[in-house]
Amino acid sequence: MAAPTPAIIKLCSLLLLLLLVCGLFEQPKTCEAGESFACNPKDAVTKDLPFCRATLPVQDRVRDLLGRLTLQEKVKLLVNTALPVPRLGIKGYEWWSEALHGVSNVGPGTKFGGDFPGATSFPQVITTTASFNASLWEAIGRVVSDEARAMYNGGVAGLTYWSPNVNVLRDPRWGRAQETPGEDPTVVGRYAASYVRGLQGNDGNRLKVAACCKHFTAYDLDNWNGVDRFHFNAKVSKQDMEDTFDVPFRMCVEEGKVASVMCSYNQVNGVPTCADPNLLKKTVRGAWRLDGYIVSDCDSVGVFYNSQHYTSTPEEAAADAIKAGLDLDCGSFLAVHSEEAVNKGLLKEVDVNNALVNTVTVQMRLGMFDGDRGAYARLGPKDVCSPPHQDLALEAATQGIVLLKNHGPSLPLSTHRHHTLAVIGPNSDVTLTMIGNYAGVACGYTTPLQGLGSFARTIHRWGCADVACANNTLFGAAIDASREADATVLVMGLDQSIEAEFRDRAGLLLPGGQQDLISKVAAASKGPTILVLMSGGPVDVSFANNDPRIGGIVWAGYPGQAGGAAIARVLFGITNPGGKLPMTWYQEEYLKNLAMTSMDMRSNPSKGYPGRTYRFYKGPVVYPFGHGLSYTKFILSIAAGTAPTEVGIPLAGRHRASQINTTTTVDSDNVKAIRVTHAKCSRVSVSFDVDVRNVGNRDGSHTLLVLSTPPAQDWAPHKQLVAFEKVYVPARAQRRVRIKIHVCKSLSVVDRFGIRRIPMGQHNLHIGDLMHSVTLKPATFLGLGVIKS
Repeated sequence: MAAPTPAIIKLCSLLLLLLLVCGLFEQPKTCEAGESFACNPKDAVTKDLPFCRATLPVQDRVRDLLGRLTLQEKVKLLVNTALPVPRLGIKGYEWWSEALHGVSNVGPGTKFGGDFPGATSFPQVITTTASFNASLWEAIGRVVSDEARAMYNGGVAGLTYWSPNVNVLRDPRWGRAQETPGEDPTVVGRYAASYVRGLQGNDGNRLKVAACCKHFTAYDLDNWNGVDRFHFNAKVSKQDMEDTFDVPFRMCVEEGKVASVMCSYNQVNGVPTCADPNLLKKTVRGAWRLDGYIVSDCDSVGVFYNSQHYTSTPEEAAADAIKAGLDLDCGSFLAVHSEEAVNKGLLKEVDVNNALVNTVTVQMRLGMFDGDRGAYARLGPKDVCSPPHQDLALEAATQGIVLLKNHGPSLPLSTHRHHTLAVIGPNSDVTLTMIGNYAGVACGYTTPLQGLGSFARTIHRWGCADVACANNTLFGAAIDASREADATVLVMGLDQSIEAEFRDRAGLLLPGGQQDLISKVAAASKGPTILVLMSGGPVDVSFANNDPRIGGIVWAGYPGQAGGAAIARVLFGITNPGGKLPMTWYQEEYLKNLAMTSMDMRSNPSKGYPGRTYRFYKGPVVYPFGHGLSYTKFILSIAAGTAPTEVGIPLAGRHRASQINTTTTVDSDNVKAIRVTHAKCSRVSVSFDVDVRNVGNRDGSHTLLVLSTPPAQDWAPHKQLVAFEKVYVPARAQRRVRIKIHVCKSLSVVDRFGIRRIPMGQHNLHIGDLMHSVTLKPATFLGLGVIKS
């Protein structure tokens, strides 16, 4: 969820104050510790009403409740600060809470203090994604939901969390890159589904907490070159929508079973996302079958009325949003204008009912109308910031660190040779920087300086007063320290003053004089110089990569509360780095004449348009997507006889009899393709085994990234990730990994009309240095898949 700007916050606060003064709203009474939200078993008036009977089907309970509400009461439930209905024993509820990488206090639904002074702060999402470990992502979700439930039981948090952010990182300058799982739609979707499963639990239709995938859709610009997210109209082709922007949201809904989707501020092709029935009703709820509610980004309805001037009256805006499929407004707009929209005939009360069915159903699935705390009542202060939770934060930070360069090798450092360390840089002893944005109050911090200090004596110098590094006043002391120490660690990079919500970056270089400081320290250093970078988005550090005096480069992202300990453990070899970059690190030159407002993913050489992400850009880079080194060496081989060379695609129903017509020519290279909707997708996959052999002397984890180059080259991606697996391999040992590729999902591509097709012909699968080719063909008229090894 996007935090509103100060101006919007002020406007909404004034409006709510006015409403309170005028008596139009009651001050919400929310649950205190141990209180029931509704259906208090001690309330003789309500305890036996049908909507309070947990044994009845949820839909019957919802129908009963809505039948008891007046229109005036209903419209007050359409907003995040939902007001109480005292006559029915229902307390007020604040829907807006955040849990991007730990329970956060960004939204008003969560407050720290008393028995809950903090919560476990995991690495920022972009860092955790670099682990390429889906089981880790789900485990973090489980811990976060434990802590969220504990805080709810303590009366200081809600149960609806507007996380995760599953927008694809299209442009490296985006200030919110840190919140995303990177640039590959499949990785973003896999992260979304995994984290959501962890948050929501596995108790059938019951919810531990309700997650929310945001911001739908084509949202990845905050404030660039005079264009902001409140006024931006993203012009997106059907092709890019289907094969890039929609993919993570679809996976989040269909595979993660998320309980909510948030629409974004921007317009898509001239229509505000929160007023677009094709996006909300037809796609999210219709095609993907969302079982939950759709919420607006904060004041989005007000934005498309006041800033985008999409409707002539506020009542029209309220009606358009609700009829498009919006169920809940983060803001006050729907509470203020929906009743009048009904009175003017722009909206029907049944439309309001339909919205409330979706929100109240989620509350009932959470157990909020059951009169007790349910299965999670045992959770309390002891379950927040517990040692196992904090250990997982350290493990996540360690797995997310990426070794970008190791010349010599210079890493790992040795406690026997490197007794003193010069620890230099504006991020060398930071706390809040490590947890990034949308964070809460951490349990505690281990800074890089503290972490490194547990392995060697440190000489600490800032070098720059802050990441802006506006002058060289502190350079001299830093250079002197590097001359004295056995090794030098520079902790540089970015922070929220450079990249953040509503703050897109101007370029990809390190700010101010950071590059100059790094080069001068490296030239003077007595021992090896190691550069550690904190950032969310990529940084052009070509100078450091090409400088032989800089022995190692490590990207730590924003590593969370235990970041300093994780960095130290990697630099001293306690842990073998295994992270891989979830985004391309471009050169600064890439941005030349590339507007953030240009949404096209594919390159256009005739216009000098380079294309975006590794799937469509083939130019020079600093580090490619998936890059990451190790302290050991892995050798890969495909197990003999396990990999098919031909796979037949069985056709469904009537398409078997018209097989020739089903395969359509889709590009200038005369490549044939079968529409995914014409294939029996559940019956066809490509599976094989990969042997991963660790030939080094250190245990380590290796990420298998399987990329496919499809045959349809003039409109398909140059390559696309089709599978990934993480495997731990002890030194001098071997592990076998099973790879399974779903043909319809992973080997299909999207044509210019937005239709997903499976190209016939040779698909080249790349796994590290290996390549294996598999040819896809229409199956026999019997409709049976044919696989040849």
